[in-house]
Parts: sequence; structure tokens; C-alpha cells
Amino acid sequence: RCAGRVEVLHDHQWGTICDDDWDLKDAKVVCRQLGCGTAVSVLGQAHFGQGSDPIWLDDVECTGTETSFSQCRLQNWKVHNCNHEEDAGVVCSGAYVLVCMYVYRAVCEYRCVCMCTGVCVSTAPIRLVNGSTSCSGRVEVFHEHWWGTICDDGWDLTDAQVVCRQLGCG
Repeated sequence: RCAGRVEVLHDHQWGTICDDDWDLKDAKVVCRQLGCGTAVSVLGQAHFGQGSDPIWLDDVECTGTETSFSQCRLQNWKVHNCNHEEDAGVVCSGAYVLVCMYVYRAVCEYRCVCMCTGVCVSTAPIRLVNGSTSCSGRVEVFHEHWWGTICDDGWDLTDAQVVCRQLGCG
């Protein structure tokens, strides 16, 4: 399942969201944007572990119909009355495709820190560009604030299938 602590990228740094007023409407938007299906449940009290980066947001308010988390009503960045014991989490109906230490997702601004055999791993944003459809094109990965290509040495059908599944392309 796609589940974990929700983090957001702001000012080139990842940070957590406080669980105050965190509800299923907020989780719906996160799951939708990450391509992880629908929201199954929301979890607070750092259920997926405490973050170590800044707490960026508190009292998030989504209607549940937004296509992007940035469309939700967000309070001032880094203004909160929380600690990391209150980091927000979600459980979505879909699944991340895990390739051992790599977790790919289609959106670069938000991440769901997932568990892979009990170990937290970081996400590597991925996208397809210059294709004739949203499910075709050159594979690019976001790393250190830049999009870049992947060398095709050793690239095979198995790698392509992982990308396609992660991007919801079958």
C-alpha cells in the first residue's frame, strides 16, 4: 500500500505536516496527487515515525476535490503549535512500486515516505516528457533541484514496467 508520513517540499527542504485538523479530505488530495488511489485512512501522532526536517504546515484545509495539495487552504509556512510527535500520515488504496531502495512517484513537490521491509526510504520524483501521451516519453528523475535523464545502460522492460506502474500507466 501507499502509506506513510506526508512531507512537503518548501524552500528546497522537505518538512512535515502537523496532524491538527488533518482529515480524510486532506488525505484524498494527497493520495490523488501521488497517484496512489483513494484515501483509506488518516493517521496522526507520527504513526509512520517522526520526521526530522522542519514542520512546514499546520491546520491544513482541503475540500477533498482539489487536484493538487497546493490548491488547499494552507496556513503560513512554518507557523505551527506542534512537534514531530504530531506528524500527519495517510493510507491510500493504491500501491507504490518498490524497487528495493527506490520509490518512484509522479509528483515532485510532495512525497509519501514509505516503508520498505521496515526501513524508511526516500522518494525519487519521476516523469515522462515529450511523449505523444501522458504514458509515453523520455524518463526523467528529479534530483538536487534539477530534472535529468536516465542512461539506458542496463535499462530493460522490467525497469520500464516499474515506471509505467508507478505513473498509473499499467
